[in-house]
Amino acid sequence: MNTILEIKNLSYAYPDGTTALQNIYFNLKKGETLAIIGANGAGKTTFLLHLNATILPSKGSIKIDDLEINKKNKKYIRQKTGIVFQNPDNQLFMSKVYDDVAFGPRNMQLTSEDVDDRVNNSLEAVGMSTYKERHPWHLSTGEKKRIAIASVLAMNPDILALDEPSAGLDPKGRRLLIELLKSFTHTKIIATHDLDLVLDIASKVIILHKGEIKAEGKPEEIFDNVDLLEECSLEQPLSY
Repeated sequence: MNTILEIKNLSYAYPDGTTALQNIYFNLKKGETLAIIGANGAGKTTFLLHLNATILPSKGSIKIDDLEINKKNKKYIRQKTGIVFQNPDNQLFMSKVYDDVAFGPRNMQLTSEDVDDRVNNSLEAVGMSTYKERHPWHLSTGEKKRIAIASVLAMNPDILALDEPSAGLDPKGRRLLIELLKSFTHTKIIATHDLDLVLDIASKVIILHKGEIKAEGKPEEIFDNVDLLEECSLEQPLSY
C-alpha cells in the first residue's frame, strides 16, 4: 500500500502560547483505519483540524499524497480530506438534507447534474436516499450523523476523518454506524473515546497524551499494555 499521509515533527501552539501538539511523527497508508485515542485535552480534535487546513502547523509538516498542507493548498486539501464533526448540528445548516449534502459540490462549481449525482450517491452510501427533502433539525442524532457523513462523502475525499462518531448514539445507532464505517474503503482517521469501536474497526492505534504520541501499534498491542493505558488515563475496552 502507498503512503497517503506523512507527518513530520508536527507541533501546534494556541495563540496564548499553550502547546496542544508536540513532535508528532507518523505515516498512514491508503486504506488503513487509524484510531486516535487519549484522555480529554490530549490533542485529538486539534490534530484532526490540521487535516483539512482548518488549523495550520506551528512547526513541522503534513503531506497528503505528497501535497503539503499550507495556506496555498487549502482548497485542494479540503477536497482530499473530509472531517465529520462530533456534533452534526455544527455541520448541517441548510433547510433540506439535499442542500446540506450538495453544499460542498456546489462550491466546487460542478454542473447541476454532477452535484445531483454526488448527492444521490452519498445519500445511498449512508442509507438515507429517501431523506433528500427532509429538514435536518427533525432528524434523530443517528440520522443527522449519517447526513453529516454524506455531506463529506459528496466531496469524494481520499481521507475520511471523524471526531467522536459514536457520541450520543443509542446502542442500535452505534451498531449501524460501525457497520457503515466498515463498509467504506476510504482511509479513515477516527478520534474517539469509544475503545470498543476501536477494536471493531481500527487497523492501527495511536495514543495521544498531553499533545505527544505516547504509543503506536495494532489495537491488541495497545490494549494489552495495562500500565500504558493507566498512565494515559485510559482503560481496556469493556469487551476486551
